Amino acid sequence: MTHIAVPHPGNEQQSQWLQIRRLKPDWVILRGWGVMNPTALKAAAKAGFPRDRMVGVWWSGAEEDTVPAGDAARGYIAAAFNLPGTDFPVMQDILKYVYAKGKGEMDDKSRVGSIYYTRGVVAGIVTAESIRTAQDKFGKKPLTGEQMRWGIENLRIDESRLKQVGAVGLMNTLRVSCADHEGGGAVKFMQWDGKKWAAITDWIGSDQSIVRSMIEESAAKYAKEKGIAPRDC
Repeated sequence: MTHIAVPHPGNEQQSQWLQIRRLKPDWVILRGWGVMNPTALKAAAKAGFPRDRMVGVWWSGAEEDTVPAGDAARGYIAAAFNLPGTDFPVMQDILKYVYAKGKGEMDDKSRVGSIYYTRGVVAGIVTAESIRTAQDKFGKKPLTGEQMRWGIENLRIDESRLKQVGAVGLMNTLRVSCADHEGGGAVKFMQWDGKKWAAITDWIGSDQSIVRSMIEESAAKYAKEKGIAPRDC
């Protein structure tokens, strides 16, 4: 594996893609954000590197990363914690009870259902369900920070609950704990077809055996340096 740095903001990548062309890698993992992502896709096309051999992390996989690149983005793959679209029941409710009643705040209605939009919907679901979880334990009242943290760390969103809130397929099930703030860390991979994202895999869970030990070691070192007492989960 070769790491290739892209200086901020990343709107000039000619030397990086000349290096990639010389290396002839099987895959390129894109960990960019902002303008560096469409720049990378256009530079890859110019260098002759296939976009269906480029995989972006979850913050490199929105319409803002592909649309500006035009045809150069076709075939690009990215990870996602949530899918785009307006066919999900919760999205249909938003269209019916918010936008159809003139209460929506998006001037560009075409962005409703985009990756960033549905990511916000998922964040709202997680937040509301965490509050509900905490209030089931501590009572229907304003919550303290500690109580809210308990609600998040005991969050359970199963298939049944996803169906109730109209989010089946929009997001994966979640089971958060003190030791696992990712809730499993599963992602789907999407591919850009030139106009929209399409899911090309089922939910794939992360293999914690690969990186968890490194995370624990790094966290323990940081805690020792800063004099922080780690929580006992």
